[in-house]
Amino acid sequence: MAKWTPFPHAGQFRLDAAQLKKQWARLHTGDAEPLPKDPQVLQAWVHFHNGEFQEASQVGLAAGGAGITAANKATSIYANYLEKKEKTRLELFTQVAEQAQQQAQADPKNANAWYWHAYALGRYSQGISVAKALAQGLGSKIRESLEKAIALAPVHADAHIALGAFHAEVIDKVGALIGGMTYGAKKDKGLKLFQEALRLNPESAIAMIEYANALVMLEGERKMREATALYEKAAACKPQDAMEQLDVDLAQAELEE
Repeated sequence: MAKWTPFPHAGQFRLDAAQLKKQWARLHTGDAEPLPKDPQVLQAWVHFHNGEFQEASQVGLAAGGAGITAANKATSIYANYLEKKEKTRLELFTQVAEQAQQQAQADPKNANAWYWHAYALGRYSQGISVAKALAQGLGSKIRESLEKAIALAPVHADAHIALGAFHAEVIDKVGALIGGMTYGAKKDKGLKLFQEALRLNPESAIAMIEYANALVMLEGERKMREATALYEKAAACKPQDAMEQLDVDLAQAELEE
């Protein structure tokens, strides 16, 4: 396996297994992942939260079971934020989508199996162009997997964010009429999903960022001030782990442009 690009803030987060257990509820408000019983799986999550994404992926895959979720999250966050080669990014998202699909088939009540399947397909779709992905039939797969994740875990804030983004992206690319008739995308429903995500996880920088993006996609210039305020709030968040730091970095970079 090629060496992954390192987390740019190496050493900033130094959680161990005991500390992670204490902070688990706060760090997993977004994905509603239960605290693992297997120490190897917990160790995969320690690597993840400290920004050691490649180690998290390797340890999680070796552990199997709930470790697949840690591996899928580590690979997805790495691919989304740190992988520089577009071809490799798309390959990593394809790998996650396949692993999550197998996990969902083996454990259909696992909300995060469905969530990471949808997330990986969604990011892959953005990479190849949303219009092309819709033509390939990926839209319905993404929506169905996210709806399953929310049905299984109604407090899954990240699934609400992703489904809100789905509604916004589809309407942005094909329009409200075709988006609604063909893909079930609705502006009001999308915005409500973001509001619910922020109710469930008020400290989520990525919820603020994606909500801001959706407001601009769906409402245009007239929501630019509100979107900027959301970005400013996201940039001011105090990250508790490596993923949250990458979200804050993204918000700060957008504001500097």
